[in-house]
Amino acid sequence: MNPENEIDKTEALEPVETAAANVAEARGGVDGRKRPKWLLPLIAVVCAVVLVVAGVVGWNMYRGAKLAEAKEACATAADGVRSQANEYNALLNGDAADAAAVKAEQVKDAKTVESLGKELKASAPEYEGCVAEDAKGLDAATVKLGEQADWYKTHEQSLSKAVRAVIESKAAKTLETAKTNLTAKLDEASRLLADSDGKVADNTTRETLTNAIDAATRLKDANDATKIDKARKTLEDAINGVNASVQAKTDADAQAAAAAAQAQAQAQSAYNGGSSYSGGAYRRTEGSTSGSNTYRGTTSGGSGSNSGSGSTGGSTTRPNLNGAYGCTEDCYVPTNNLIQH
Repeated sequence: MNPENEIDKTEALEPVETAAANVAEARGGVDGRKRPKWLLPLIAVVCAVVLVVAGVVGWNMYRGAKLAEAKEACATAADGVRSQANEYNALLNGDAADAAAVKAEQVKDAKTVESLGKELKASAPEYEGCVAEDAKGLDAATVKLGEQADWYKTHEQSLSKAVRAVIESKAAKTLETAKTNLTAKLDEASRLLADSDGKVADNTTRETLTNAIDAATRLKDANDATKIDKARKTLEDAINGVNASVQAKTDADAQAAAAAAQAQAQAQSAYNGGSSYSGGAYRRTEGSTSGSNTYRGTTSGGSGSNSGSGSTGGSTTRPNLNGAYGCTEDCYVPTNNLIQH
């Protein structure tokens, strides 16, 4: 073996890398210098801090998103409660308040008034709103607000139903009363029409009453209380017109009778006040228990007198023309057979 060749072979061999060499290289630079021992822990700490910060930031972002979501959901629930509460309160202070003023005797079914009273006694929930500061509290508030919205919705429906029942029952009672009153007024009008025949001062009032009776008869089975009441009012006015006309005729007849009686009394008074006859005159004197008659006159150119007195228990009887006693009052009998009062 040639020593030169061996040297050449030795120089020609390249170094073989080992695991230890790799570790050494990792610990050192490419220039062969070693890295500090604290570098790797520092890198690890930095990485951990970065991870923690990233986690905190991520969590905060997640929590912020959840909080925002919870706030939005709670605000929506709050709006729903306010909307339902407004509808309920509008009904409570409007139609329900009017229906609450209706009495049991004003409705056909008194149970409707009782049911409405129970609905009006219901206590509305107390609104709290979205006052929580975290998502959990807001979520709980959202649930509660949803329950309150359901309460308002349910009670608005039940209250509306109770109010409608009272209104319908009152309308039924009003219609029933209107029909009853109209029927009674029709009976009254029919009787008056029959009784007033020939007893009115103006017969057109009876014609008006007849027309009102016909119109009311056509409406007595209608379902409109307003029209029925209007017909009854028209009928009542016509009745009043006939009654007034009957009274006017009664008053006129009474005045005519009084005038006739007065005229007859005046005529009788004038008749009893004095009389005369041809050929003579007489005078009468009356008393309670006695009487005297004096007659003076001329007959066939002569004159004569007749006088007398007597008592017959309060009445005096005088002879008549034939000499018979038939006169029960003080009588004056002229000789010419003419008796005038």
